[in-house]
This record gives sequence, C-alpha cells and structure tokens, in this order.
Amino acid sequence: MSDHELLLSDAEREALSELGQVQALPPQLVLVVDDDDDTRDVLAQILALHGIECLQADSAMGAMLQLRANRGIGLLITDLRMGPESGLDLIREVRESERAALPIIIISGDASVKDAITAMHLSVVDFLLKPIDLDLLVRLAREELGLI
Repeated sequence: MSDHELLLSDAEREALSELGQVQALPPQLVLVVDDDDDTRDVLAQILALHGIECLQADSAMGAMLQLRANRGIGLLITDLRMGPESGLDLIREVRESERAALPIIIISGDASVKDAITAMHLSVVDFLLKPIDLDLLVRLAREELGLI
C-alpha cells in the first residue's frame, strides 16, 4: 500500500473509488424566469411535455439564487421585461458570475431593436418575440441541453 492509502480507512478508500467511477452528467435543467406566473407556468409545462425538466423563478434575484444553488441548470430562459430587475440585468449578472457560459434565451412581448442588439452583445442563444414559436423554443432548448 502507498503512503496515502495508509492514511485512509477502508470506507474512505471505497467512497473515493466510487467517486472516481461516477460520470458527470451534463446539466439537464432549464430555469424559466418570468414575473408573470401564467406565462412562466405555461412555458415550463410545454417544455416538460417535451421531456425537459424545468425550475422556475419570478425575478432576477430568485433566478440568481437558483443558479448559484443548482449546477444542474443548463439553460436559462428569461423574460425581458420584469421588475425590479430586467431580463437584461439578469443576463449581465449571469455573465459576470461563475455561470458566465450558461446558454440564455430571451423572450419578450415588447422589445426594441436596441434591446435585441444589447442581448446579442451579451451572447444570448436567441431572442424570441411573443407570441413565442413554441416548436422553435423546444428545439433550441433541446439543442442547448444536448438532447438532440
């Protein structure tokens, strides 16, 4: 036995061995953020019908708390117009965090060209206008999660 193996108990060596065998799964959850309960629920239900598990948040602050707590989130879908922080504020905060590489899709019923340009500069996957093309949303989500 090597010196480091002598320092560990049999149970610790077994636990370490099991950790080494665990394959890291890619993040599979979608976080849907919208301050409108009905919109948020419908989006999550539609994604769930297509086999995509969702978490929900009703604000940018709630979204950041979930992103920090759950590494299984592999995609963020956020509304643009929310209060007190907007979807763009949320995206900026994500891009400055340890989750900076997270794929993000923006949805909006009221967006200007300036908003769309700003979003694209923040490296979002897409900017979808309401009414949302649900087939496109599902396809984008599946692509970003590696399910296609």
